[in-house]
Amino acid sequence: MTRFWDWALSAYARPGVAQACLDLQDDHGQCTPYLLWAAWSAQSGHVLNDAILVKGANLAKQWEPAFITPVRAVRRALKPAFDGVADDLREALREQVKAVELAAEKTLMLSLEALALDAAFSTVPVQQALEQATALWTPSAPQNSLMALSQHL
Repeated sequence: MTRFWDWALSAYARPGVAQACLDLQDDHGQCTPYLLWAAWSAQSGHVLNDAILVKGANLAKQWEPAFITPVRAVRRALKPAFDGVADDLREALREQVKAVELAAEKTLMLSLEALALDAAFSTVPVQQALEQATALWTPSAPQNSLMALSQHL
């Protein structure tokens, strides 16, 4: 079985996945690590029942706004040039912040993976797993956006 973090890095690098995740995150208020967890679980044979999905959603709903979102905001704020600060210095700081953001995402993802290890084994289509996961997220994501992600995974 491929570990969730390794799978997520590989999946995110596939054409279309990053953009689909960013659209779901920025346009529909979704949590990328949570959605990728649902997809990874389906592809690795872990069937996430409602109790596990609720635990995962609750964990992500607490972790993401406390640690991921603020760091992401800083990283994004550092993207444009800043008067009086050399671009190379600003960009170096941005890379450090990006590493912290990835570490926060990895911490959440490893914690979500641990929840999935208690799930029963079976096969579930990725699209179905994404729909089940987002049904427990507020707001839920549009089905066509989830389909776009599942097609690239």
